[in-house]
This record gives sequence, C-alpha cells and structure tokens, in this order.
Amino acid sequence: MVNVLIVGSGARESALGKAFLAAPEVDQVFVAPGNAGMPLLGLTTVPVTENDQASLIEFARQHVSLTFIGPEAPLAAGIVDAFSQAGLAVFGPTQQIAQLESSKEFAKAFMARHQLPTAQATLVHSLQEAQAQLAKVGAPVVIKENGLAAGKGVTVALDPATANAALAKAYADNPYAAVLLEEYLSGEEVSVMALFNGMSRVILPLSQDHKRRFDHDEGPNTGGMGAYSPAPQFSQAQRDQARALVDQTLAGMTVDGLYGCGVLYIGLMFTAAGPKILEYNLRFGDPETQVLLPQIQDDFYQLIMALLAGKQPRLHLDGQTYCGVVAVHPGYPAVTRPSVAVVLPDERQRTWWVPAGVVRGTDGLKSSGGRIFTVIGAGADLAAAQAEAYARMTPLQGTLACRSDIGWHALA
Repeated sequence: MVNVLIVGSGARESALGKAFLAAPEVDQVFVAPGNAGMPLLGLTTVPVTENDQASLIEFARQHVSLTFIGPEAPLAAGIVDAFSQAGLAVFGPTQQIAQLESSKEFAKAFMARHQLPTAQATLVHSLQEAQAQLAKVGAPVVIKENGLAAGKGVTVALDPATANAALAKAYADNPYAAVLLEEYLSGEEVSVMALFNGMSRVILPLSQDHKRRFDHDEGPNTGGMGAYSPAPQFSQAQRDQARALVDQTLAGMTVDGLYGCGVLYIGLMFTAAGPKILEYNLRFGDPETQVLLPQIQDDFYQLIMALLAGKQPRLHLDGQTYCGVVAVHPGYPAVTRPSVAVVLPDERQRTWWVPAGVVRGTDGLKSSGGRIFTVIGAGADLAAAQAEAYARMTPLQGTLACRSDIGWHALA
C-alpha cells in the first residue's frame, strides 16, 4: 500500500483526492493544507501551506510515495523543481514549463515560434501606452494581466468604457505592469486537458466551464461557476483539432527543451476561421476537474505512475456525462464575508459533494472565501446530468448562491 500527498485546498484537490483514494493500492491521501470538508471524504488534511516548500518536502519524504501539485502559484514558484532535487516523486510541471501559464508574454512568444493559432496581442507596460493601443485597436478587446490572477485577471471589454476601467484597475497598484491587449475572438470556448510526460499523453474529453457569475454568461468573471463534460456540441473534427493542438504544443515544448510532466490545459476558442488558443494553464482547471475525473475508469494512481515512468497509458472512460454546479457566497465575487453556514452533507450526499471554501464553525461548517463547494450530477446525456446536479444541489444549497443554467450552451 502507498500514500499520496496532494498540494492545494480547493475543490480541484478534493476531486483529485477522491480519485487517488479510489485506487486499490492507495491507503491514505494527504492534502496540504486542504479544507475542513475533506475529512468527510476520507482525506487527511495537513496544516502546511502550499508555498512552504521545505515543510512539504520533509512531509513527503517521511510519509508518501507520490506528490501531486494542484494550484498554479506553487508551480510558478518552482515547487516541482525543489521536489525533484530532493529525489522525490512528484507530478507537475517545472518552473520553466509553468511559465506558459505564469507569463502570457512567454506563452505568446511560444505560440508564435511554433505556429500555434492564437489571437493577435500587444504587450504594454504603462497606462499611457495601453490607452494609446486601445485607441488604435478599439473595442471589443480582451485585457489580460501578464501574471497569475487566480482565473480572474481577464476582462472581455465590449466597449471603450469597460476597457478603460479595466486598464485603470490593472495599473492602479503597479504603474509599470505588463498587460496584454488581445484581439477579441468570437466563437465557442472549450477546455482541453491532458496529462503528459514529454510526448506521452492522455487527453481527456472536452469540457466547458462557465466563468461569468450570472445566468446566460452575464456579470463579472469568476474562478468558475460550473462545468460539464463531455461537451456534445463539438464535432469529431473539432475534437480531432483539439487533440492535434495538444500534440503540437507538446512537440514545441520538446523542441524548446521544456522537459517534464504535468497537466496541460488549453483554453480554446472555435472560431469561424478555426480553433485558436486563448491561453495555456499548466494544471487542472476548477471546476472542470470535478467533471473530468469521474469519467476515468482507470486506476488513477497507476495512470500517473505510468506517465512518470515514461509510458503511454490507454484511457478508459465510463461513457457518462457529468455536470458540476458550484455553490458560492451570495456576494461573490465582490464580497465573500461575513461567513455563512454550510449545510453538512450526509454520507450518501458526500459521494457527489466536492468541498472547497469551507472551514469549521462552532456548530458545523461555514464558508471561507467565494466558491464553497461543487455538486456533481451524472447521466446518459447532458440534460440528465444537469437535472441530477440541480436536484442534488437543492438540499445542500442553504443560503449560498449558484447559477441555474450550467450546460446551457450545449442545451440551447
């Protein structure tokens, strides 16, 4: 029997923990720092923050056979390099590879060098320069902060007023910030994720998340209000195009000497002119993870270990469709305090409940942050999965908020 350590604290890490714990040879799954809902799933939390590399390495050396890194911040800080130098088995990209997410400038240069289709963009370094570029390109335009922004550093500005407000905000704290003004692309967006080691890869089904706070994609961007997978509206030809872009990206990484393993996440837009890459992430998406991992029938621990060994695993899926709905603080994303009570799921409900922003209160669980938990529904098709997800959400929602239309793009 073996033990596994997952670094992170959100619903993504809860979902990963459940996947690893289901593997026959895995005895215990530790999550650092985890959240207060994870012990209800059989996971063991460890009071070590995700940026405390020395303590995480020491814990892993004493207790586990494998560490899986969940969030982007420790990856960008080089946690995988530190674990590898300590001689420990770790799954995640090196700091050099993680630049494809942590630096949009780096990612754009990579895509240009390897002829990967993407939106045209200009990098600016001052408010004056940004305003001059905005006057040149006009609206609609997409404004992106260059570094990590927890999924909320992008503004899709449909008019000049929104664009100017986003630029003012971007330069409020740093007058020399690097900001991308990017061509606005029209089409349908999809998330493409693959587990990889070099050119060996396992490509997961297409998924689609819902970034906007309110129904019908209105309101501000969030970290994600829900997701579903597979996404039935995309044709086999489009799925093949997505897979080809994964392989083209991995080939480009090999050419550039970006050797390593991890999760490649391509945010892709299918436009009238063909697919274009919106962004790279080098970790699982949240909430997509919650609807991707349940599809995998393979032993997840063995799948990761096979990739670490340089093998090319075969992926087996259960053929079901999954819909995940995220429950959030009523004021999210603008306000996440004061904390509100979180309904405690019973043993049966825990099989489809994926906790994130929860802490222990005096008489149960309470909210901590914006996104509190995800509820998962499954079915033979998206309509059935959606119906089950909302039926399961009803007794658990309490005073929390959620969107009522997860999956609407495919069902419209």
